[in-house]
Amino acid sequence: MNNFLEESLFAGVTLSLIAYLAGSLLRKKFKLGIFNPLLISIAVSIAVLAIGNISYETYNEGAKYLSWLLTPATVCLAIPLYEQWSLLKQNCKAVMLGLAAGTVTSLGTVLGLSLLCGLDHKEYVTLLPKSITTAIGMGVSEELGGYVTITVAVIVITGVLGNMFGEVICRIFRITEPISKGLAFGASSHAIGTAKAIEIGEIEGAMSSLAIAVSGILTVVLASVFSHFL
Repeated sequence: MNNFLEESLFAGVTLSLIAYLAGSLLRKKFKLGIFNPLLISIAVSIAVLAIGNISYETYNEGAKYLSWLLTPATVCLAIPLYEQWSLLKQNCKAVMLGLAAGTVTSLGTVLGLSLLCGLDHKEYVTLLPKSITTAIGMGVSEELGGYVTITVAVIVITGVLGNMFGEVICRIFRITEPISKGLAFGASSHAIGTAKAIEIGEIEGAMSSLAIAVSGILTVVLASVFSHFL
């Protein structure tokens, strides 16, 4: 199996796409949050690598091409925001304050839990970028001296959980305003949460797209400050 992946240029990409497609079909059939396509694709990929005794390096040689699409895909999220530009201008102050509050809350939660669980400085800064997109979070973690690979895993887990449970949490707390819902998804669970926000509605998707960019910038600035607290 290792030899097959080493000799096939796109075997890793093919495995990832087939696993994601399987997750999408399960989600469409059962309509349950637990069948999140990204979660299913991660689980299937890990299972194949473990059963086939395939090293991550070998797999990544063929799957790395997907990573190249990460930044362009994030940039494309600006399209729904452009379509809702007038709505953004009407609520600019509330949006900015909401995103600032969301970013500080995210960083403050990591600080509080790190103190509670007795994490050291390196482990703490590894978790600080958990709610921003991978493209930005990797750079923040590396600059602060964290474990970049763990940061990537934490970012993915955060996004998947937001995608799975975000809508349920909004219903529990009776959050019905489309702008508020969109900002919450983007500020807490980045691009993966934004995918869910786009499913819910155009306004939610646009505001979530904005939240990814603004929260990312705010986290880059504030994470450097919070990194000195532990």
